[in-house]
Amino acid sequence: MANHIKSEEEILKKLKIAKLNPMQKEAGTAIKSSRNTILLSPTGTGKTLAFLLPLLEDLDPEVFNVQAMILVPSRELAIQIEQVIREMGTGFKANAVYGGRSSAKDRLELKHPPAIIIGTPGRLADHLRRETFSSEAIKIIILDEFDKSLEIGFKEEMSEIFDLLPAIEKRILTSATQNVEIPGFVGMKDPKKVNYLSEEVTLLKVKTVNSTNKDKLDSLINLLAHIGNKPGIIFCNFKDSIQFVSDFLSENNIPHGTFHGGMEQQDRERALIKFRNGTHRIIIATDLAARGIDIPALNFIIHYQLPLKEAEFTHRNGRTARMEEKGTAYVLKWEKEQLPEFIEESFIQSLESNSIKKETEWKTLFISGGRKDKISKGDIAGLFFKQGNLNKDELGTIELKQDCSFVSVVSSKAQEVIKTLDNSRLKKKKVRIRLV
Repeated sequence: MANHIKSEEEILKKLKIAKLNPMQKEAGTAIKSSRNTILLSPTGTGKTLAFLLPLLEDLDPEVFNVQAMILVPSRELAIQIEQVIREMGTGFKANAVYGGRSSAKDRLELKHPPAIIIGTPGRLADHLRRETFSSEAIKIIILDEFDKSLEIGFKEEMSEIFDLLPAIEKRILTSATQNVEIPGFVGMKDPKKVNYLSEEVTLLKVKTVNSTNKDKLDSLINLLAHIGNKPGIIFCNFKDSIQFVSDFLSENNIPHGTFHGGMEQQDRERALIKFRNGTHRIIIATDLAARGIDIPALNFIIHYQLPLKEAEFTHRNGRTARMEEKGTAYVLKWEKEQLPEFIEESFIQSLESNSIKKETEWKTLFISGGRKDKISKGDIAGLFFKQGNLNKDELGTIELKQDCSFVSVVSSKAQEVIKTLDNSRLKKKKVRIRLV
């Protein structure tokens, strides 16, 4: 563990954030001054940083065991928080554990205990049962998007975790949903509440699109043409529906990604990487993508299938019009379909068509080296500029993982770059480079 723990100012500078927003400032004050805090704020407002910054002040660099546990509803959110902590350069080790990943890999990483452990309730409960790491020093527990964990059936595991952690002194709960009942096992006594959910999102427009066909596929194509080449999510209720829509977009040569709980973790992660870096401007997803994942602000979302609950409608819509940006939520409705009470009708009279790009501007390349090989973003950029002969505007987003990396390059140069750079050396490692 590093001796020097960075200040808040240094961390924000490292993250390239000029200043904290009002919610983050208020949350920081509440968490520092209270043993129990409830943080309610819309998706995409920066709740992760809001609880991580004050958490760091409660960690002791002289303690070499787990001191804080963060429970999350999804693998993506666990990975995302781990990534944020690493990017903060806190001086504290953090590890993410979750289902779908090798338990042996977990145990190997946890031999050197992190100060912060992040994970899904099922996997964390399993490690506590097996005593993979000492829990004696765990004084802080954070339940991020705790209502989602309850909603998808983790109540029993969460209750067990609290039973196995008797020394908890500080509890932090976050949610993007109002009025969620907190189970008694959490032990939230006289919590301080920071509530930013009451502020209405005035920059969100909700528009209803009427479809004459029950399958709504032709209307979806027309709507995408009307929107033009902007980033957005098409929401479906089921993975089978995603496949149905995906097949149709593929038949019409419209590039896109898919994201749902039935996919392998690696495929889910790569779908998000390609969406973030612009290889895909459209992703078809279940409500798993409605919150708790790291994607940029979007111009639009489409409710291809109508959400079953008002909370789902709210969270989906929360993916656009974020952080004072404009955005539109389109409700795609068969003309004989009844809208739920929580959706107000406002028809678009006509859809003005733009052209849909059949070719994407960017391609994503896989590199077989990452953080554990001491490779940095600068190393990758240097290789692609100097030996790959790319200009600055031909190299896109670089994402570092533990044992691999991903980089986007302009589509026209992708094959040439692979041919030139495959089997090159990065630091001391010879790396393979291929198209994802």
